Amino acid sequence: MSSTALPARHWSPLARYRRSLWLLTVRDLRVRYSTSALGYLWSILDPLVMAGIYWFVFTQVFARPVGTEPYIVFLLSALLPWMWFNGAISDSTRAFLRESKLIRSTKIPRTIWVGRLVLSKGIEFVASLPVLAVFAIATGAVVHWEAVYFVLGILLQLVLTLGVGLIVAPLVVFFRDLERATKLALRFAFYASPIIYGLSDLPSNLQAIAPINPLFGIFSLYRAAFFPEQLNWYAVLVAAIVSVALLVVGLLVFSRTERAVLKAI
Repeated sequence: MSSTALPARHWSPLARYRRSLWLLTVRDLRVRYSTSALGYLWSILDPLVMAGIYWFVFTQVFARPVGTEPYIVFLLSALLPWMWFNGAISDSTRAFLRESKLIRSTKIPRTIWVGRLVLSKGIEFVASLPVLAVFAIATGAVVHWEAVYFVLGILLQLVLTLGVGLIVAPLVVFFRDLERATKLALRFAFYASPIIYGLSDLPSNLQAIAPINPLFGIFSLYRAAFFPEQLNWYAVLVAAIVSVALLVVGLLVFSRTERAVLKAI
């Protein structure tokens, strides 16, 4: 019986790109967990501990003026995707420095070296969703039909994270201090994003300008599954525009700096 599968040499450029991206992503995940006894659990322990700390502080220590009940579900529905964004951007600062010899010796599109980080962290995010489901069941959180917007949230975050990663990764090669600056910026972005609070918790004069941060719109899509009132289509529209714009800028920056990056590493 003849096979309908084409040999690798007959694959289209897009098929080769997807194949290479997937192989490097799987390799990244295997290397990350091969030396860890707990493996997958580490991908959920960090956000779980952080959520536990913020839940304790804002429900047991201080009277919590932000968010909504159940607060642990409110927290996790934004904290888990934040871990994806934070981890991918942090790793992107060394995307070309960590495996410089392999990057120079291969002819695959160099955007893959950023894309595989974004994809691997995205897979970890999806793998951590059962934790959100467990807490939702335990606290009696109601799942609404707006849960379908979860897919849109993932798509927008993928575009946003890839765009920022493509900007950061090549620039760090030329400006090494940018690696530390990026980590500081991410620390600031954590509190400037609606993780421990929602858009509606901000003063009215800030609610109009806060969605400039695209994570406001993206996180509202995730939270809409349990808290439909958190969905803000103005913020989602801004998030879509900003995310696409950053991806375009990222591709331009990358294309303009690729040759110089290969020489510098």
